[in-house]
Amino acid sequence: MIYLDYAADTPVNIEVLELFYHISQDAFGNANGAHVLGRKAKQHIENATIKIKNQLSCLNMELIYTSGATEANNLAIKGVARNYRESGRHLISTCLEHASVSGSLKQLQSIGYEIDLVSIKKDGAVDLDHLKELIREDTILVSINYVDSELGVCQPIESIAAIVAAYPNCFFHVDATQAIGKIPILLEQIDLVTFSPHKFFGLNGMGVLLKGDSLILEPQIHGGTSTSYYRSGTPFTAGAGATALALELCITELEERLAQVALKNAWLKKHLSAYPLVSINSTSHSIPHILNLSVKGVKAQAFQAALNDQEVCVSTKSACSTDNTPSRSVLTVTGSRELARSSWRISLSHLTTDSELQDFMEIFDSCYKSLTKK
Repeated sequence: MIYLDYAADTPVNIEVLELFYHISQDAFGNANGAHVLGRKAKQHIENATIKIKNQLSCLNMELIYTSGATEANNLAIKGVARNYRESGRHLISTCLEHASVSGSLKQLQSIGYEIDLVSIKKDGAVDLDHLKELIREDTILVSINYVDSELGVCQPIESIAAIVAAYPNCFFHVDATQAIGKIPILLEQIDLVTFSPHKFFGLNGMGVLLKGDSLILEPQIHGGTSTSYYRSGTPFTAGAGATALALELCITELEERLAQVALKNAWLKKHLSAYPLVSINSTSHSIPHILNLSVKGVKAQAFQAALNDQEVCVSTKSACSTDNTPSRSVLTVTGSRELARSSWRISLSHLTTDSELQDFMEIFDSCYKSLTKK
């Protein structure tokens, strides 16, 4: 099997899994309990929280543990919208967002909120001039991802943050799920940040929302304060510890891993570009971990199925998107519905081997010739 879908999920690091097991056995008490095991569990969570904040240089933010980035995005967007509705009901986002962001915005729109999407330039980056035109005094939230999951475009977050900062009633939410653990990031002037450790060799079922200390959210889950007023539920002690370690391991080796992935991406681009019907949709702003391409005249699902028959794992769009629909991201950047219907994604990590890529190209060549009759 050749796994080229690391943007969807990653294998758990064995050290992370061992720590998860250790904490589950050593501190299995409820962290809200007053007894010795409860206090022990609470200490594990507090230690993990400090480690995560230190790794991301965001000591002035509150950390809220969730069940995943999807829940974290829902809490961030709906929590702000509902708590600050007296200040305005206007929100801004992009067409490049994860389904948990666009879905949250659609739900808010259905109950009377106004949603505007900022234009995306041909290189995939947010049009900052259009953002300046859209933002207004009653805008309460701008939600734009750090890196999108289909094209891998890294947005000019600092420039966006500077625009939002000029509006005191507006908050800036960044879905950093495809960025954290992969590339260097800066969280200054960002009010809300969301991510999930299963994207960087941590556990599924865990998510994190970082929010500014002074920002107030309307909770989406009720029934007890837990480790945070904003998210009820029995604290996931071992999950918090495992998240902190997964992040630490990735940050420690980030530069080395990034360089490795960049070389693999360049090799793939060179070889794929030799095929006349291949179009590379990722742009110069895309991180090397994600390579989006189209084979003209072949629907994405057909090429994915052919690769899957040869035990090659790739994605059509992001793993949480609806199948059999054109890629909104590719359509926006390329302007081509044909490319949007035929686009699929290769996503790499430092675990991807050169031999896997060589084998992939042989399989790709066979599928290409069969499906295009070339």
